[in-house]
Amino acid sequence: MKILMLTPYLPYPLHSGGQIRSYNLIKNLSQKYQITLFSFIRSAKELVHIAELEKYCTKVKVFKRRQAWDPRNILISALTPYPFLVAIYLSKSVKNAIRRELASNYDLIHAETFYVMPNLPKPTNIPTLLVEQTIEYMVYQRFVEDFKFFLLKPLLYFDVLKIKLWEKYFWQKATRLAAMSQSDKQIMEKSVKDRKVDVVANGVDVEHFTESRIAKAVNQTILFVGNFKWLPNKDAAKFLVTDIWPKIHQQLPRAKLWIVGRNPTSEILDLSNQKNVTVSGEVDDIREAFQKSSVLLAPIRNGRGTKYKVLEAMASQVPVVTTKLGIEGIAAINQSSVLIAETADGLADKTIQVLTDKNLAEKLAANGKKLVYNQYNWQAISKELDQIYQQLGGA
Repeated sequence: MKILMLTPYLPYPLHSGGQIRSYNLIKNLSQKYQITLFSFIRSAKELVHIAELEKYCTKVKVFKRRQAWDPRNILISALTPYPFLVAIYLSKSVKNAIRRELASNYDLIHAETFYVMPNLPKPTNIPTLLVEQTIEYMVYQRFVEDFKFFLLKPLLYFDVLKIKLWEKYFWQKATRLAAMSQSDKQIMEKSVKDRKVDVVANGVDVEHFTESRIAKAVNQTILFVGNFKWLPNKDAAKFLVTDIWPKIHQQLPRAKLWIVGRNPTSEILDLSNQKNVTVSGEVDDIREAFQKSSVLLAPIRNGRGTKYKVLEAMASQVPVVTTKLGIEGIAAINQSSVLIAETADGLADKTIQVLTDKNLAEKLAANGKKLVYNQYNWQAISKELDQIYQQLGGA
């Protein structure tokens, strides 16, 4: 079966959740399917990574994406119905390239994210699977709500409205849909009642995190992990340091907070001004951060979809404290394989419990690892996507 996969990023190196997901799915399904990958890149430096993807893909073709603040994107979003997010990826040359490629008898189109969908030629009778890693309009809506420059808010709210309308439009246009979690599935099903929506959760490379370890409460190192290009991670880090950390530090003055993640902004780097707070930015191997930490604290308040940092922490036997949104898409049980709270007080209290109760920490670590190894390994996730491919491609 021949599949054309379209992604808004090159799925290698594994720097973001989307890259981790696409790379591992391609890797696991490549022995069964002929996968042609069309991806957007941001700079020519990424070309060196094509060779890694060619190990698993029949063909890899990349297209230079316009920079976010390119005047053409602003004009497109201002003068057409398209939102800014779609304008960045809108390309006549990409659409023509896809049209030419589809002429060679493809069985299925797999599109990651709705905002690459406008590049698909019309009409096409090839079944299309649209996978939504998050519900974008909800992410940007929260960003606009917290935006400080009130004069620009009406324009931003209008752009969010356009994102919402186009996102739902392409849900309707796809042959079949996939979400990362049951809650996202329910939101999508309400908008498109005549489309089947599957849940294809995110996973973790369990072999990569096989080193056994048990978090020691005496260590009292709290870890936060996140790529700071993603707006919800910025919000969570600031919420953690401003509202949660002082409560923990007051009760446990020896405790340390360690913030790790790619692309830290000056605002994130400035968080290290707080006592016992360290901001490291990117680390060479995230497994080392997990091994040196007692608990992962993920106070996520925005952004849907499964959080890789939570899965990786569990695979590394690090206890996790998070919100309902932070554990979304993961079948973890509160008080058994994770501790869940919503407020700053609640998140601080749960974290203190893990740091001071060795038995609780060990129970969370063991149950979390068992859950991830049984349900969220990439082999199992790939089998779920394989079934969808068979049903769509066979039709």
